[in-house]
Parts: sequence; structure tokens; C-alpha cells
Amino acid sequence: MNDPIADMLTRIRNSQLRGKATVETPASKLRAWVLDVLADEGYIRGYEKTTGKDGHPALSIELKYYEGTPVIRELKRVSKPGRRVYMGAKDIPVVRQGLGVSIVSTPRGVMSDANARSQNVGGEVLCTVF
Repeated sequence: MNDPIADMLTRIRNSQLRGKATVETPASKLRAWVLDVLADEGYIRGYEKTTGKDGHPALSIELKYYEGTPVIRELKRVSKPGRRVYMGAKDIPVVRQGLGVSIVSTPRGVMSDANARSQNVGGEVLCTVF
């Protein structure tokens, strides 16, 4: 697998289309940090570290719905292995006029676009969520 973040985002997207309550993805620190931002921003209920069916560490993600529809309407990968996207603090995109969130990997950790702008730090724009 070349892009574990895109794999996790696709699993979330597909599970929400099927109406699943939880989804499981292989565990990694970067995935957990992205899930921390999604939980802090209110897009998922939370996640927990578990052991997968194959015995490897996994993350079980609890998806969030509002009146039967998924809270996450759009989940896009911005920076890809073939084309990395780095931006300064002032250049980080505003998603849907502030209604969405960009998740940015900075030297100070993975954070939302608003936190990156307030700390005046740029980095790699991993994905956008709306």
C-alpha cells in the first residue's frame, strides 16, 4: 500500500455510504493523529486501538451520523505520494468558507487549518473535510 492515509479516508467514505456504525483500519501513528483532529472537530465520535482479525494492531473508528445522514459529506486527499502539497500558514486553504476543515501535518504535529494559522505554522496539507 502506497498511501495509508488515502486508504483510511476511503474506508471511512465507503462505510458511511453503507451506513455502518464502525470501521476498522490498520493502526499507525499518523492515522491516529488524523483521527484525533477529526474527533476534535466533531466529524467522528472517536476511535480506539484494537487488534484486527489478522492479529495486527488496528484502529476501530466510530462514525457519526445526524438524522440518518453522515456528518462527513466530503472527504478529499490533497497531498498525495506522487504530488506533495506544502503551504505556508497564510496559504492554507479555507474549506467551504470556514464550514470545513483542512488537516495539516506541521512540525508541531498534525492539526486543523485554524490551529495552524493561529500558531503561524505551515506544512503538508493532508486532506480536506466537509
